Amino acid sequence: MADLDVADLHGSLTDRALTSMNFLNEVANHYPDAISLAAGRPYEEFYALDDLHSYLDTFSRYLREELGYDEAGVRRAIFQYGRTKGIVHHLVARNLEIDEGITVDPEALVVTVGCQEAMLLVLRALRAGPSDVLLTVSPAYVGIIGAARLVDLPVLAVAGGNDGVDLDDLVAVVKKARAEGLRPRACYVMPDFANPTGLSLDLETRHRLLEIAAQEDLLLLEDNPYGLFPAEGVDRVPTLKALDTERRVVYLGSFAKTALPGARVGYVVADQTVAAPDGTIGLLADELSKIKSMVTVNTSAVAQAVIGGKLLANGCSLVSANHRERAIYAANLRAITDGLAARFPDGTLTWTVPSGGFFVVVTVPFAVDDALLEKSAQEYGVLWTPMGHFYDGDGPVHSLRLSCSAVTLEQIDAGLDRLAALIDDQL
Repeated sequence: MADLDVADLHGSLTDRALTSMNFLNEVANHYPDAISLAAGRPYEEFYALDDLHSYLDTFSRYLREELGYDEAGVRRAIFQYGRTKGIVHHLVARNLEIDEGITVDPEALVVTVGCQEAMLLVLRALRAGPSDVLLTVSPAYVGIIGAARLVDLPVLAVAGGNDGVDLDDLVAVVKKARAEGLRPRACYVMPDFANPTGLSLDLETRHRLLEIAAQEDLLLLEDNPYGLFPAEGVDRVPTLKALDTERRVVYLGSFAKTALPGARVGYVVADQTVAAPDGTIGLLADELSKIKSMVTVNTSAVAQAVIGGKLLANGCSLVSANHRERAIYAANLRAITDGLAARFPDGTLTWTVPSGGFFVVVTVPFAVDDALLEKSAQEYGVLWTPMGHFYDGDGPVHSLRLSCSAVTLEQIDAGLDRLAALIDDQL
């Protein structure tokens, strides 16, 4: 028998970030009767199996009528291995222009297996040597930390603060890293309703962040899964990529929240130029496609066809396709913040009041960890997410994340009652 020791495997396999992702994905399965205020999944009551067939038909017509494919070509496009950079890149570019005001050459897009692959491709390309480091606004989405671990790219934390990013700290971290002989390659940021904090960057902060990126010769990795979901009465702020005039922003996109997560389709806009040794100039997207060809070969053409069909069915606007979902998320978000205010009026707890998205962070006077979460699930029947999973360290964290996206108003009310009972008992 070929028994192995984990010490002889890649070090990332014992890293907390990788175990966190599996834990967060699977914890609800262990407690099916608990109300889950943990999952960041999109609302699923509007899903219909018939839509999948409709989207496939719509995309097939597009191939025939707009791109001029014959029947053999249509079958080949959907059933066969496909182009490494994707087959819906023109539609994604159209969507970005309509919904985000981003004008991009479709060839600067790589369609990926979820946004997680997009992160991995970009970090793999940027990690050129042992002095390279990634900056992340902390607390950060655990997926970016895990992807960095897989490519042996150290992560340096930048304070988030009350405004979503502490720009002074960003500059200080960059300068300190360089003084230590390190090379900061990029800073990962989620400017709209960030996971886990729910915070957003205002327009002034976005402009200043782009200025600092230029001054410090940094790329910005902008992750935007929640940008289409501002609360009622809240206007959307332009993405960093829409404001980017110097190609400083690598834009990470996902259809998991705006279309359907089961398709596992994301993308990366990488329009930065890359100079080759022979003097030719190409796109970063082309370099990423080389890596992708050795990781997943290509993104499922069937999954892309479903997403392409949904885009076409909605005039390539996912803003218009998500009116119902946006209203539900807005109502649920308000139910959580109002519900917390009603249950904890004495100031014992504090919490964020985001202007959209899925998440609220609650700060409590005691340490929060996985053991307390299991107690909450077993004895109180409610799930939430310990915020320690989003920090790159082992110190005690006194906060938890609540999600409003995959629950009803009735479940929120009952879940908050159960959470309040747990907190009162802990206090």
